Amino acid sequence: MAVQQSAAADPYFPEHGDPRYRVHRYEITLDYRPGPNRLSGAVRINAIAGRSPLAEFFLNLSEFKVGRVRVDGRQPHYTHRGGRLRIRPAKPVRSGAAFTVEVHWSGNPKPVNSPWGGLGWEELEDGALVASQPIGAPSWYPCNDRPADKASYQISVTTPSAYAVVAGGRLLTRTTRASTTTWVYEQAAPTSSYLVGLVIGKYQTVLLGDPGPGGVPQHGHIPAHLLPEFSRDFARQPRMMDLFQELFGAYPFEEYAVVVTDEELDVPVEAQGLSLFGANHVDGARGSERLVAHELAHQWFGNSVSIADWRHIWLNEGFAKYAEWLWSERSGGRSAQQLAGAAHRLLSSQAQDLKLADPGRKTMFDDRLYERGGLAVHAVRCALGDDAFFRMLRGWTGLHRGGAVTTATFTAHANRYADEPLDDVFDAWLYRTALPALPTLVPARPSHPPTNAESA
Repeated sequence: MAVQQSAAADPYFPEHGDPRYRVHRYEITLDYRPGPNRLSGAVRINAIAGRSPLAEFFLNLSEFKVGRVRVDGRQPHYTHRGGRLRIRPAKPVRSGAAFTVEVHWSGNPKPVNSPWGGLGWEELEDGALVASQPIGAPSWYPCNDRPADKASYQISVTTPSAYAVVAGGRLLTRTTRASTTTWVYEQAAPTSSYLVGLVIGKYQTVLLGDPGPGGVPQHGHIPAHLLPEFSRDFARQPRMMDLFQELFGAYPFEEYAVVVTDEELDVPVEAQGLSLFGANHVDGARGSERLVAHELAHQWFGNSVSIADWRHIWLNEGFAKYAEWLWSERSGGRSAQQLAGAAHRLLSSQAQDLKLADPGRKTMFDDRLYERGGLAVHAVRCALGDDAFFRMLRGWTGLHRGGAVTTATFTAHANRYADEPLDDVFDAWLYRTALPALPTLVPARPSHPPTNAESA
C-alpha cells in the first residue's frame, strides 16, 4: 500500500482538508429524523500529527450548531465558520503523536454548494442519501476532507423503524427500541471522506446471485415496485464481479451493495462498497448496464486505489470507463477497439484543450475526461499487449490496495511491464491536449501454428 500525501493543500480545493495531520479512524453516531430533516451527531476521531507540532488544525464541517469539542479529553479553543472548524488544543500536539478529537453537532443537513450543484447530504421525498464527490462529506459529518486521508469508519445511525439504513461496509448490528432502530456498520478498509456512503429510506433487500464459499456477497436495496425491472437490469452484475476479479484482481472489500432510490439521479454515485442509482437507471431492458459496470469498477479504481489529490481524477474515471468497454467486449457486445473508435470520433469533433493529467477544477468532470481517459488506458493496452497489460492492472490494484496514488505513480508502474518505454504514449495522451491518433489493438498471436482456416 502506498499513500502519497502531499504536504500542501489540494490545488483544486485548497479550503478542503488539512495536510498537517492524518486520520486513522472515525466513529460516527447519528440520529436522523426524516420528517423535519433533523440530524444530530457525535464523532470520535483518532488521528496522528504530522512532522510538525500541531498548535492548531481544522476539520471541514458545514453550517451546523457545534455543541461540544474535545481534544484528548480537554476543551480546546475553537471557531466554526466558512465550513471550517478550527481547533486550537489546550496544549499543542507533539509531532508524530496520536490524538483524539470529539465533536458533537446538530442541525438540518443540506448539500454543499459547488460548481456542479449541491453535493453531499440530499433530502429525498421520503428519506435521504449522501452523494459527496468531490467535496460533499462535510455536509453531514466533521472530517479531514481530502481524498488521500483514508481512514476506517464505524457508523451508527438511529432513525424511525419504518426506514432502512444502508452504508458502505458490513452491517454489525440492527437494534430496535420502541419506534426507532439503530443500524451499526463497519468499514474496516481505508476510505476517503467523499466515499463514505449512506442511504436512508424504505427499501426491499435482495441477494444478487449466490456468492458461494469465499465469494463476494452482493445485495440490492430497492423500492418494492421496482423489483421486477431491477431483477433484469442487475442480473448480470455477479458475472461482472467475476470478470473484474479475473481482470483486476480480488474484490478489495468485504461486500458490495447497490441502492436504487425512488427518485431520479443525474448520474449514479459510487461510494466505498456501495453504489447509488436513480429510478431512471432502472428500465427492465438493461439500458444502463454500462453504468452498472462503471460503478462496480470504481471499487478497484478510485475507492481501493484512490487519488492523492483531484488533479489525478482521470485515474478513477478513465479506468472505470475502460471497464465498461471490457465488460462489453467480454459479454457479447462491441469490442473495446470498436468503443475506442467511437470515443475517438466523438472527441475529434470537440475542443481539444483538456490536459488529462491535470484537467483543472472547472473541467474535472467534463465528459471528455471520461472518454479520453478510457482511450488513454486503451493506448496503454495497445502498447503493452494483453498479457502484459492485464498483469500490469492486477499488479497496480494489488500493490496500491488501500492507498492513494498519482499519475506519476501509474506511469512508472506501467513502464515496468513494457519492453520499450511508454514515455511517448503518456506524453501524448496525458500531458498534451491535442488528440493523438486512435490506438490500435493488435490481436494476440495464436499459441499454436495457424490452421488453414485461421490463415485464410
